[in-house]
Amino acid sequence: MLTLHHAPNSRAGRIVWLLEELGLDYKLNRMEFSPKALKSDEHRARHPLGRVPVLEEDGTTLYESGAIVEYLVRRHSDGSLIPPHESSSFPEYLQWFHYCEGMVMPPINTIIVQTILLPPERRDNTVLGQAQRLLGKSLKPVNDALSNREYLIGSFSAADIMLGHSLYMSNRLDCVDETMDQIKRYIGNLEKRPAFQKGISA
Repeated sequence: MLTLHHAPNSRAGRIVWLLEELGLDYKLNRMEFSPKALKSDEHRARHPLGRVPVLEEDGTTLYESGAIVEYLVRRHSDGSLIPPHESSSFPEYLQWFHYCEGMVMPPINTIIVQTILLPPERRDNTVLGQAQRLLGKSLKPVNDALSNREYLIGSFSAADIMLGHSLYMSNRLDCVDETMDQIKRYIGNLEKRPAFQKGISA
């Protein structure tokens, strides 16, 4: 049995989404997004830094959402969410899969810290502005790539699980402006997927 340790408004949402896309049976351990829950001795035994997501299966424990996505796709899918290694779309798939954590999530993390996690007296508008500008620059190549495409590489793939979730988060933070019309359309496509709806609502 797969068990996912999850907290709301975190990267764990993309794992719920993937589990639903794959139609897998799983147990969801819903945790509060708070130091009391995440930094407990019980959860630190699963993740030494007390973070989510954490996936457990038959004595195996995995954290890092990208690693979990790769594990689930390679072990529990029919291969449809990853293009064949010899296909022309495979290099682009890899690029967008890793672009998420390499380019999009770092400024998102800073924006969340500066607008939500820190108390008002400790927030730095200069740091926030730098992160917002960096995120805007990081999103432009994605907007260009999505022109005339329903999904990142044409067909739906695990790259959409990774980067699509981050684009959705960017939009919720009001960082996707109206000039990024292709990203707006793409997020609308994702929001129509029942599995995505379950992942976000979790």
